[in-house]
Amino acid sequence: MAATAIQFMISGKVQQVGFRAHTQRQAERLNLTGYARNLADGRVEVWAEGDRDGLQALLAWLQHGPIEAKVDEVMTTEVTPARHATFITQ
Repeated sequence: MAATAIQFMISGKVQQVGFRAHTQRQAERLNLTGYARNLADGRVEVWAEGDRDGLQALLAWLQHGPIEAKVDEVMTTEVTPARHATFITQ
């Protein structure tokens, strides 16, 4: 089955709360590849690739994030897979 990729843009209190590290652990549990990185405007960008069920499960988790976070919005865009080998934080 072909991989699907989604770019998630998460806003709210999502930096300096361990959001990227927690996202990496969730993605690895779901067998997703890609990355999570902080953006200069205070959002976190997550690029994830894998099967649709895993991506939907990640979206559900991103909507609340780790306990220290306060997610206001998660925007999603389906993108062309970049074929990342692992999931990393940047």
